[in-house]
Amino acid sequence: MIEVLRSGPANCIQDAGRPGLLHLGISRSGAMDRLSFDMSNALLGNRPDAAAVEVAMFPFSVRSDVDTCVAVTGADARADVDGHRLPPNWAVPVRAGAVLSLSPPDRGMRTYVAFRGGVYVPPVMGSRATDLKSGFGGFDGRGLAKGDRFALGEANPCRLPTAGRGAVLPADIASDWAALATGAAVGVIPAAEFQDFTEGSRAQFFNANWRVGHQADRIGYRLEGPELTRTEPRELFSHGLLPGTVQVPASGQPIIQLADANTCGGYPKIAAVVAPDLWKIAQLGPGGHLRFRMIEPEVALERISAQESLIAKLRSAALAM
Repeated sequence: MIEVLRSGPANCIQDAGRPGLLHLGISRSGAMDRLSFDMSNALLGNRPDAAAVEVAMFPFSVRSDVDTCVAVTGADARADVDGHRLPPNWAVPVRAGAVLSLSPPDRGMRTYVAFRGGVYVPPVMGSRATDLKSGFGGFDGRGLAKGDRFALGEANPCRLPTAGRGAVLPADIASDWAALATGAAVGVIPAAEFQDFTEGSRAQFFNANWRVGHQADRIGYRLEGPELTRTEPRELFSHGLLPGTVQVPASGQPIIQLADANTCGGYPKIAAVVAPDLWKIAQLGPGGHLRFRMIEPEVALERISAQESLIAKLRSAALAM
């Protein structure tokens, strides 16, 4: 068992999400930063859909009652095990009784903690992901709190070396992490109502240095910047939404729908963030900045393939031990 010693209500159990249920009004949920989440499982040789802990409030600490292996990825929260500091994006064996502690990161918003075999909680509609908005899945449908205890899934013994092993980020991803301090470059493709906006607003959408406002959670981020306007106001029928959809309400300030996104809505859609860049949004907190840039779908698909290749290599190396 794993016991939570210190936590906050935004820290929750997540997996790859529950796709295919949007038509029933059920959000996909799952990890906000899929790249870091996938890395945490891959470093341990876990199944891709194994559940882990998404940490967005610090400090955070847990104690393991069993010998296991743990991986910590995403924002560098200066993870340590019993006082021994871990490098970023690192997996290490831990003994029963060991305490893993995370501190507030200097850069980034979310850290992922995975355990060998994955976190075990009863699946709901095919997933162990927590839907905080609707209050189901994960650990009783809520964030983790002090005193909570959860089990780990069955797994072969951990064969990591005592010092552990880590992941070296490709140069482009490492550069994107560094850029979070000044402003992330986020790739988008045009959405259905892109041409409904004035030429000036379309230009502002790409030229502005958008600021993440205080209304920023797993459902979506409200951005602050120039007011975007349409060529003419008109009512729209509600339509389906996916994580990454960028809507523009009457205020003219964009909203990026994220992991717990609403399943439908009537605000006009100006763009959609491409899947390989959603992790950057997840790692920006209130006050962070971003710029949108147009990207060809073929380029986005190539970047998805590159990220999948990175994860596959990490998983293969872990399983070969």
